[in-house]
Amino acid sequence: MKQGVLYVSHGSRVPETAREATATIRQAMAQVDADLQEICYLEIAEPDIAAGIDALVRGGAGRIAVVPVLLLSAGHYYEDIPRAIREAKRRYPHIVFTYGRPLGVGDRIIEILAENILETGMPPGAWILLVGRGSRNPETLCDFAKIAAGLRAQLGTEQIKTAYLAVLEPRFDDALKELTATGRPVVVAPYLWFTGVLVRSLEKKVGMLQREGYDIRLARYLGCHPDMADALAVRAKEALGAEDFI
Repeated sequence: MKQGVLYVSHGSRVPETAREATATIRQAMAQVDADLQEICYLEIAEPDIAAGIDALVRGGAGRIAVVPVLLLSAGHYYEDIPRAIREAKRRYPHIVFTYGRPLGVGDRIIEILAENILETGMPPGAWILLVGRGSRNPETLCDFAKIAAGLRAQLGTEQIKTAYLAVLEPRFDDALKELTATGRPVVVAPYLWFTGVLVRSLEKKVGMLQREGYDIRLARYLGCHPDMADALAVRAKEALGAEDFI
């Protein structure tokens, strides 16, 4: 029985996002021993999940591991991707599907985030504003508390505040206003994997405040770091050996 792996990336209207995601996924693919491997997208970009599964079935896959290219567990992980897998199971009842996990909160990912912060030349006494996408899933708050705790340990500072770009409080703009009002330098640290609309909105806001004379710096997003690809490859290997999706 041929084994296939389907990597499900988010999708974006920003072409650079797709290039970065594809480059990272292909680095992971090179480490995964599977007969067939395909990339698809949750939204906006093509192919979608159904088309990705169709391609693997046409290639002869009898077992398909679906791997979410996501940092954390949220709506896409718990709702959208499982819905697509269930639809595929109805179309292909003879195919065995398994489902992988997002990267989650890992020590090495936190180390990459800390490295990106230090690259800004973080001044003594600076505030670090950890920024996430935001989600209705209650796990998001717990995950970001763990990330913030890991950063405190890595950087040896307690001056870390968390904010979100959507759904959760505090919102990024409010938290940034609060920290710049302290008169201390601020380093904005995005916990985002690839570039895109959200990263560009951060760049715009930080650039505006810099022109107004504030000492504010924007750390790099996680991006195509080799360790991110390694972590994704680990998740793909786990998915290949996972129990059947129900």
